[in-house]
Formats: sequence, C-alpha cells, structure tokens
Amino acid sequence: MRPSPDELQELVRHLHREATPWVPTGLGSRLAWGPPLRDPCQTLSVAGLGRIVEHNPGDFTITVQAGAPLLEVQEVLKAHGQWLAVDPPWGTHPLADPAGPRGGGSIGGLVARGQAGGYRQRYMGLRDQLIGVALLRADGTAAKAGGRVVKNVAGYDLMRLLAGSWGSLALITELSLRTMPLPPHRAGLLLQGALEPLAELSRELLRSTLSPERLDWWSAPLAKAAGLEAAPALLIALASVEGRCLQELIHTVEGLSALGSQRLSPEEVDALLQEARGGDLTAPPPSWLLRIGVNPDAVPLLLESISADGLKVELGAGSGLGMAWTEQPLEGTRVEALRALCQELGGHLTVLRQPPGAGLAAWGDAPAKRLIEAVKQQFDPQGQLAPGRLPGVRVPAQPVVTR
Repeated sequence: MRPSPDELQELVRHLHREATPWVPTGLGSRLAWGPPLRDPCQTLSVAGLGRIVEHNPGDFTITVQAGAPLLEVQEVLKAHGQWLAVDPPWGTHPLADPAGPRGGGSIGGLVARGQAGGYRQRYMGLRDQLIGVALLRADGTAAKAGGRVVKNVAGYDLMRLLAGSWGSLALITELSLRTMPLPPHRAGLLLQGALEPLAELSRELLRSTLSPERLDWWSAPLAKAAGLEAAPALLIALASVEGRCLQELIHTVEGLSALGSQRLSPEEVDALLQEARGGDLTAPPPSWLLRIGVNPDAVPLLLESISADGLKVELGAGSGLGMAWTEQPLEGTRVEALRALCQELGGHLTVLRQPPGAGLAAWGDAPAKRLIEAVKQQFDPQGQLAPGRLPGVRVPAQPVVTR
C-alpha cells in the first residue's frame, strides 16, 4: 500500500479498526532485512511522502517527509555546501533504483533501522542528528516530538525511541535533522599489517584530538575484495577547513605508526568503500548479512577469532559497530557461536539476511526485554505493527512474507 499524504491517516485508522497487522516501510528497499514478517501482514509504504518540507541553510536544519530518498536529499544539500553526515545503508549502489535492494532507501527507513555507519566516528549516529519527528500511532493518532530548530527540547524524547525500532512502535511521517557543512578539504589514509600495530594506531587516534571523519577496521577478506592485500586494514578519513591543516593532520597520523600508509583522495576513498561493499550492481546479495557490535577495545580480538570464517567485516574503531557478510556457505551454528562471542565482548549480533532454512532468530532477548514489551504495549496495544519485529525480543524465524 502506497497512500498519498491525504489518504495516509485514514488508511491507518481503517487498518486499526479492522485489527489488520501491518508493517511501516519507507521505499521497501530493505524490507527483507531482519526477522521475517509473520503472515498475514500488510505493508504500508511512505514512498508517497517524499517531499523536502523545509531547508534552512542558515540554521543548518532540514525537514523532510519520511519517504524522501536519502541520496536525493544529499544532492539538494550539496548545492548549498551541506550534507547529512551519514553513510547510505549497506549495499547502496549510486546507480541503483532508490527503491531497489541496492538503492539508498529513504531517510525514514534509515532512522527506523537505527543505521550507523563509519561517519559516526566524528558526527555520531543519525539518531543524534534528529531534532524533530512526526508520527502516526497504530490507531492513526498523529503526534510530534522535538521541533525544527536545534535548540528545541520540548516534549518526550520520542526520536531516540523510534530510532532503531524497526517500525514496531509507530509510523514515522516526517523528520527534522541537523545538517553539516561539507568540509572543503578531505583525504584518506589506508594502512595494512598485523593486528597489534594497527590496534596501537587505532588507540592512539582515539586518545588524540585529531577527530578523523571515519576510522574503520577492515578484515583481511574485505581488503582482498577491494583489490588490496589480504591483510587487516585501517581506513582513515580526514577533513579540515584548510588545506594546510589537512596536510598537517596527514603527517601527524603517519607519524603515529611505523606501518606504511597509502594516501587516498576523497574520490579514491569513496571508490574503495564502494568496491569493498560490492561494486558490481548485478552481483547477487550475500547469503549472510550480519550487523555486529563489540566493545571497541575488543575489535582486534574479534577479527582474530573469525579470521578463518572468510567474513568480510567493516567495524568502526570508536564505536565497535559495523557489518559482516559473506557469499560463501556458513553454518548457522557458526553464526550462533559468533553471536555468543560478540556478547562476551560486550556487544551483540543481528542477523539481517540468512540462507533459506537457516532458521536463526534475528536477535536475542535483551536484558530490558520486559521494559521493551511494556513500551510496545503502550504504543501498540493490539500488536498490529511489524509483528515479530520488536528489537530486543527474540522471535524464532518464521516463513517469509513475499507479497
């Protein structure tokens, strides 16, 4: 269902009256990620809500409808020397259909999945850039939180509650976000070698005031997929308002490690990221796609522990959050062992994609499971929204809804 803005609220009210289970979605580009939807379940897309409502370049704020494609919004902001400091969702190809599995998806979908890419190192996650949100509850009641200005702090912090909720609490209809000035000078450094010297460099950078835009760990299989030596790597992106300052940053980082480094232009950094994540638009999706997180200090140990699994892994050094994927066969028991390892290392693992019949739960029960269920009861008493997709509440895999 793709209602127009005028039809949306009445449609939600109708679904509520009929007690029809339904799942909110943006452009539907990653609807298959995470726990399979229980059957029957209708899909309600906000693709018809794709407008930029207001952009105030002077205040560095933008308000968009939830179905606005991320890459299109970035192009509009770029014309004003601004951007949303966030990675497009994993697998995005710049030439793909925005609504397809390789498209950039919508901003509402990005928030609902709680996406956080490598730019979190400097700019924090997208939920931290939210300053306002409008939503529809399961019964069609409209609500708002925050506002359209950065200093607005009125009301409950529903924004962070909805970020990462997977559509299980409400339908996001509009978002206001902080924008950032595009840095005029950028560059990258790539270093490869043994885990320990890379870890020491990572620790030095995290303790310093250098503030790289991104500081990403790559596993050896990921480096190989990008056409590099099959060895662990650190990808460092730097930015400054002055070219001279950027060169000083580069020299400082290079001086922190005895490892040789490869200097990259901004275009080379983007191309390397695109190649590593699957540059071929016709390539099939990975059989396993995992979102993982560990304590940042434990990233080298994690990479060492899974070195034999052939997983392509990209993790933020400062957050310990990232993605892992493979096109190769991998037993479900091995993925569960990896989940247990992530938990031992202070983190978690979410299964976003898995082979048919693998039967793994997307996520386990969180320590706050009872609180999560209580919040769900308040927002959606009938349990209509995204049945089976309440983050932090384990649900065994179910047959996939294909319609």
